[in-house]
Amino acid sequence: MTQTAQRPVPDSGRPKAKPWYRQLYVQVLVAIVIGILVGWRWPDVGEAMEPIGTTFIDAMKMLIGPIVFLTIIGGIASVADLKKVGMTGLKALTYFQVGTIIAMVIGLVAINLVRLGEGVNADPSTIQTSGKAQEYIESGESQHWWEFLTNLVPDSFFGAFVEGDILQIIFLAVLFGIAIKAVGPIGEPVVAGVKRFTEIVFKVLSFVMKAAPLGAFGAMAYAIGKFGLSTLTSLGSLIALFYVTSILFVVVVLGGFLALYVRLNIFQLFRYLKDEFFLVLGTSTAEPALPGLMRKMTFLGADRTTVGLVVPTGYSFNLDGAAIYLSLATLYIAQATNTPLSITQQLGLLAVMLLTSKGAAGVAGGGFIALTATLSTVGTVPAAGIMLIFGIDKFMSECRALVNFYGNAVATLAIAKWDRNLDLDRARQVLADPGSAERSAAMPDDSAEPTAPAHGKR
Repeated sequence: MTQTAQRPVPDSGRPKAKPWYRQLYVQVLVAIVIGILVGWRWPDVGEAMEPIGTTFIDAMKMLIGPIVFLTIIGGIASVADLKKVGMTGLKALTYFQVGTIIAMVIGLVAINLVRLGEGVNADPSTIQTSGKAQEYIESGESQHWWEFLTNLVPDSFFGAFVEGDILQIIFLAVLFGIAIKAVGPIGEPVVAGVKRFTEIVFKVLSFVMKAAPLGAFGAMAYAIGKFGLSTLTSLGSLIALFYVTSILFVVVVLGGFLALYVRLNIFQLFRYLKDEFFLVLGTSTAEPALPGLMRKMTFLGADRTTVGLVVPTGYSFNLDGAAIYLSLATLYIAQATNTPLSITQQLGLLAVMLLTSKGAAGVAGGGFIALTATLSTVGTVPAAGIMLIFGIDKFMSECRALVNFYGNAVATLAIAKWDRNLDLDRARQVLADPGSAERSAAMPDDSAEPTAPAHGKR
């Protein structure tokens, strides 16, 4: 068979790179710095900025549900063989479990080597829990690992969108996508309408993203004003260990896997996703970056269906940053409360965390709820010990979210390669071109999907 020439990433007719001061990541970075200064110098003013940050995050969450729903429907309805959709989902869930186990093991190794909790000598009986921490403890104690399965089906169609439950939205989208595919030609007008509506939603997203610097400023000013930089000094060593462990995981584990299996460079991927990096850093949550990640993975050469399934599902099941945090925090609390844990008991904790972390997926304060659920299930480490790290959780949330984000980016590329649905030549071209990210963000959604590559180029 004659192979067609690989189409280069075209420049003509597309927006040129913006001046540096108009690029989103620069504006968000400046906003973060200003937010830190305001929160540090004027704490009361910083705390008052909370509505600005939360309003922006709410505006982004408002669009995540429709984007996930429409993207999955459009992807499934355009697939020739529905069996491929099921296989892609199975491969993704397998990858997520393996990645979570590796992340948890790395966290356990790090805290066992450094042993930061030794010498704290906290008495669990004297630890007072109150406020938000008490709510998390109560939620965690009543949390069951199997609830993510029973909660998969929403009470009503619109209830999933009202609650913003990504797993329920995925469930509905898969059902609708399969149904549209099953009815044949009758569903073609619906698919066309879905694609048009997707373009409109992404255009609304571009309007909301213009407020990203303002949202980052409000979130950061509130965090510093509320908790203060002094909080960093009290448990700075634990924060440092978490950051170092997370960086090593992303660069060495994820970067090594990306290089060996997918044959792409993690540092080029960092540069390509820099807008999303600073957005996550400023807002302390990966959710606002979900639409951008989906669009950029498609522009990079990953199949639209694979992106539509892997990225939203990964936001609930592929939480590498949360996995590292869970193992570090659990062992730190055990050491700080002088609770001895053997290697066998630690491996048992790991098995429990694999289940409890899924039970808290998508729940507000999910990290603490999963931590409390783990401690309550095992019963060895006192759940009240979470108060020892409650004050610094805000300063660890950014790192958790960033690791989760990059974990899902690598997962998407890996599953696309596994499915032979990744245009590697295009991916290398895009990652080597610094202006590609700006062009992909400015393009309509349909144009972000590359033409089918020549056979053997995937």
